[in-house]
Amino acid sequence: WLLGQHIEGLNTADLNWGTANASPITLSFWVYSSIAGTHGATLQNNNSDRSYPFTYSITSANTWQYQTITVPGDTTGSWYSNNNTGIALFYDLGVGTTYQGTNNTWQTGNYYPSNVVHPVASSNGSFYLTGVQLEKGTQATSFDFRHYGVELDLCRRYARPWGGGSIGRAY
Repeated sequence: WLLGQHIEGLNTADLNWGTANASPITLSFWVYSSIAGTHGATLQNNNSDRSYPFTYSITSANTWQYQTITVPGDTTGSWYSNNNTGIALFYDLGVGTTYQGTNNTWQTGNYYPSNVVHPVASSNGSFYLTGVQLEKGTQATSFDFRHYGVELDLCRRYARPWGGGSIGRAY
């Protein structure tokens, strides 16, 4: 089980990933889970042949906690800078051991974090996110709140509705 977001390459082109000038990024978010422990997520390219599995700690169950993770820019791999997926972010809610990689390092392949708890593996497990923000650089800034109408238009542009056995873009 994964919770994911695909970020368009037009929005990530200035990171220069796949080059010697790759910029680091900082991911910040608020998280709430019924299970304390080491949780994980991964960043991937569009081809799923480059990944950066990482972990974060939820120290107390059923409590909102703020997280910041800084990731070095990837100097190798193929990263789109057009309207394809530039970066995909996936929170690991229950990925099996087949796809576990080495935590906190860029690697070739489609990998997720190892040695993490999985909220969906627990009866009545819960996992909530809010205020997710990915930024160029090594510092997290305050969350960028947008007017409801602007956010709705962006959702219509980027949302991927699920259902009926197929995935499609909503425009």
